[in-house]
Amino acid sequence: MSWLIKNTIKEYRASEWGGQSFPPGLKYSVAFIYPNVYHLGMSNLGMHILYQIINARGDSACERFFLPDPKLIKEHEKTRTPLLSMESMRPLADFDVIFVMLSFEMDYDNLLKILDLGNIKLRAADRNKREPLIIIGGPCATFNPEPLANVADAFVIGEGEETVQKILDTIYQSASKDERLQKLSQLPGVYVPSFYEEGFDEKGQFTGLVPQAGAPRKISRQWVKDIDSYPHTSAIITRNTEFAGMYIVEVARGCGRHCRFCMAGYSFRKPRPRKLANILADIAKRPQLTKKVGLMGAAVSDHPEIKKLTTYLVEQGINFSVASLRADTLDQTMCDALAKSGQQTMTVAPEAGSERMRAAINKGITEEHIYNACTLAAASGMKNIKLYYMIGLPGEEDLDITETVEMIKRVRQKMDEVGNKGELIVSVNGFVPKPFTPYQWAPLCPVKTLKHRFKMLNDGLKKDKRIKLITESLKETVVQAVLARGDRKIGDALLEAHESGQNLKSVLKMQGIDIDELAQRELTVGQILPWSHIDIGVKDEYMARELTNSEAGKFTPMCFDGCRRCGVCKDI
Repeated sequence: MSWLIKNTIKEYRASEWGGQSFPPGLKYSVAFIYPNVYHLGMSNLGMHILYQIINARGDSACERFFLPDPKLIKEHEKTRTPLLSMESMRPLADFDVIFVMLSFEMDYDNLLKILDLGNIKLRAADRNKREPLIIIGGPCATFNPEPLANVADAFVIGEGEETVQKILDTIYQSASKDERLQKLSQLPGVYVPSFYEEGFDEKGQFTGLVPQAGAPRKISRQWVKDIDSYPHTSAIITRNTEFAGMYIVEVARGCGRHCRFCMAGYSFRKPRPRKLANILADIAKRPQLTKKVGLMGAAVSDHPEIKKLTTYLVEQGINFSVASLRADTLDQTMCDALAKSGQQTMTVAPEAGSERMRAAINKGITEEHIYNACTLAAASGMKNIKLYYMIGLPGEEDLDITETVEMIKRVRQKMDEVGNKGELIVSVNGFVPKPFTPYQWAPLCPVKTLKHRFKMLNDGLKKDKRIKLITESLKETVVQAVLARGDRKIGDALLEAHESGQNLKSVLKMQGIDIDELAQRELTVGQILPWSHIDIGVKDEYMARELTNSEAGKFTPMCFDGCRRCGVCKDI
């Protein structure tokens, strides 16, 4: 076993507060994989929440696994040291069950690498009855599990607090692997892919998944109706993460803004704010070594008592940061408090640069809101402004990119007018259509067009050195688009690419498939999709209507009490 690997794990553990370790053999062993490096994985609040819940059962010991950095991967391979847990340095293959938190499509191959390093067979069908079950959850599992259907024994569809408990009870109480899988398939929100066969018509067109062995036709997305019943804070504090020394507190879950591009907004609706008293109680019991409180949620500024919360933090002298703030909800008190807490950059997400496209995506903020954010930031002493945009949105034209350039210049001018001489950072990504959004049927914008529009942005902004343009790789955008809407055939290609050391594009090309054309295909409203067996709660007809509203630039108001538009709240 490698000394370098063991010493690296010890160094990480030595910098942590709050990790839990138990003597081996006294409890069932539960592995928890985050398929990226420690620095990113420890920034994921969902992992912290489930770590606390599993360890609190009394019969289970949860231990963490992450993707080693490239240097350590080579060390694992050279020394044949298996992937080891953070808590006890126990090999992954020795655990009773393996959970995976999967948040991003680009982590799919990372997961395969972790399983390789852990001496776990990649295909579920190849693993014997004594090997641990692999249960995959997280956003990617919820909106389209099919690309990893041949890897996972089961998927958690939706939020995991309640479902994970039922899964563990079922696994511990079942005598065999076959019995476990059969019982798991009957649990609400659990999808066992081996109990479903793909159906095709005489033309080879996909007609849906056919359930076998009594499995349900639809798997319903689970969501926690009373989020105050579960822990919602950091479990472990470490300096080796994006939120170094910060105590994260979830203040709300879900978002009711109806932005038409946003998978999280549709897959985790409805909005559920936590009670202010419970949030304050969490903050009061934070570890003394934490320097700052992080307020986390999909739409933190929509919490009905956000001003009371931030006023309390200011009055108590507690430094804090906020995960997401809308430009139309900012005020001077909030900005002053953030600046006093050490925040140097005001971040705003217009998403689209033209008024027409912001109406199309239902963003609901105006350029005046962004100017106001600049003014507030300057008055509070925040030096920099960061703007997030997407290009390639459905219906976008070159004229919208021209307007984006002009808008960015106007923001820079506004910064100058209010005396803010800091940097204007502009982050631009290619739009990727996601399942369970109104744009799930839309094609990825052609790569040639995306390149052209990125060039328009760069050419339009390069003369002003105080504007920093950041763009992502278009290769990754294409792969992400293919995986997001992929089926089991794409999953097979992903496995082949990983095992052969090739990239996905090359493997698909050998199969006669052009990856760009695959990403750019337009789907038809009403057709059976690879994720049609998942019931997310939002009605298909509602999403189709929102697609029509997007084309017309029609505004959809946010969620409200008594609303029954989309279908999620039908049972409340």
